[in-house]
Amino acid sequence: MNLHESGEMYLETIYVLTSKSPNVRSIDVAESMGYSKPSVSRAVGLLKNGGYINMAPDGTLSLTEEGKEVALRIYERHTILSNLLISLGVSEETAVNDACKIEHVISQETINAIKKYIEKL
Repeated sequence: MNLHESGEMYLETIYVLTSKSPNVRSIDVAESMGYSKPSVSRAVGLLKNGGYINMAPDGTLSLTEEGKEVALRIYERHTILSNLLISLGVSEETAVNDACKIEHVISQETINAIKKYIEKL
């Protein structure tokens, strides 16, 4: 399954939520992302069929190894970009929002170069 930006956002959200509480359900994802429950249910079904998440009988969501790999990659990009933009003087709110948009389209080569540059500072 080829993930689009929205799929990556769902995986990142599930990752962040599960780091705070192990019992994450679709309703938690919907509330966190500001999406309707039917939209989240559809996305959860697609991600489950794609092998990115599991759903326990009680509705608890968990990331598969592949899902966790994608979520970690996106979360790392988000963190690196947010911190870089903040260090450049961008307000935290704008930096987080912009990082959210950039993290899905930026190449791994560019992220690696940014990481290297930040390490030098």
